[in-house]
Amino acid sequence: MVDIDQLKQLREETGISFAECKKALEEAQGEYGKALEVLKARGVALAKKKEDRQTGEGIVKAYAHSTGKIGVLVDLRCETDFVARAEHFQSLAHEIALQVAGMDPESMEDLLSQPYVKDSSKTVADLIQEAIATLGENILVKRFVRYQI
Repeated sequence: MVDIDQLKQLREETGISFAECKKALEEAQGEYGKALEVLKARGVALAKKKEDRQTGEGIVKAYAHSTGKIGVLVDLRCETDFVARAEHFQSLAHEIALQVAGMDPESMEDLLSQPYVKDSSKTVADLIQEAIATLGENILVKRFVRYQI
């Protein structure tokens, strides 16, 4: 039997559907930490399956630091316009722009391998994989540029 409070907490923390959260809790025999690991493993597998799918939609996110001395543009791609308009996708684009502004990556590989500034236990690539698991589409950072005075 799945604890409803754990189910709600898992759903809120991950953004993944109730059905998938329930399956993960059942597989983990009610252990919350294990359920998170199960969902992460499923997210990685899902991202792997979707990585060859075309990403013809997306957004360009602009960010300017409050000092006015750093600006960033991020081209974040997905498969459909529906997902491009989703709040979670928009938020991901903003988080990646903040990452670029704060950490000044030299290349795409550098960006994806950097520890995420708001949670150093995961990388930017992990953040994107989580979004793929949540939104169900391939997502990639096509390009970015950072300007600094």
